[in-house]
Amino acid sequence: MQNKLKAFERLLIIMDELRAECPWDKKQTIESLRHLTIEETYELADAILDGNMQDIKEEIGDVMLHLVFYAKIASETNEFDIADALNSVCDKLVERHPHIYGDTIAETEEEVKRNWEKIKLKSGKKSVLEGVPRSLPALVKAARIQEKARGIGFDWDNKDQVWEKVIEEIEELKVEIDGKTDKIEDEFGDVLFSLINYARFIGVNPENALERTNKKFIKRFQYLETESKKDGKELSEMSLEEMDMYWEKAKKT
Repeated sequence: MQNKLKAFERLLIIMDELRAECPWDKKQTIESLRHLTIEETYELADAILDGNMQDIKEEIGDVMLHLVFYAKIASETNEFDIADALNSVCDKLVERHPHIYGDTIAETEEEVKRNWEKIKLKSGKKSVLEGVPRSLPALVKAARIQEKARGIGFDWDNKDQVWEKVIEEIEELKVEIDGKTDKIEDEFGDVLFSLINYARFIGVNPENALERTNKKFIKRFQYLETESKKDGKELSEMSLEEMDMYWEKAKKT
């Protein structure tokens, strides 16, 4: 524990020094750091998907630096400091885990989640969906909305019911496409929403699944580009059948 506390203290000291002496660090504001924090968070997400523990360690450090940076800036105007932020989350964790720090009984994950959402509503939130950030990517947001709705019991009973809903939404989309109506985008969104819901029922994280497919596609497409170029071919002049031959080779490698 002492080693961990010393490491955190070292980061706080370095942050103080940088804020006082470095021209770049002096200029930063909470607003100017925002896009950089988002970038660092995605880099951590990439490292997690790649399963690279060394990169995960480094990216955690980068994200931690940003959190300390925000607290340092806020402390300069006496809004709050890092201790306030840490005590705030500690208080929240104690309050929302009455089965650990109180007399409430919760023996399953679902009971824990249900209690969590009930406590949040008691603390002044008007909707269980208020905690879903507006700026989340739509796919991640859909998954979080569904998880929160499930937390208060608004959910299907089993995955078969959800799959039936997926099929129903696909059929409705086809009707709109065939009719060339102005509801195609709405119905397409319903299909995606229902698929994300189904992913939850079968234990798949839809964001991770789609990103793995993205990475797989990129890898195979770059193989297609590289290997066809070795053979003196230009992609723009190749037929789809020729491209597919390289694609199949890429899948095997």
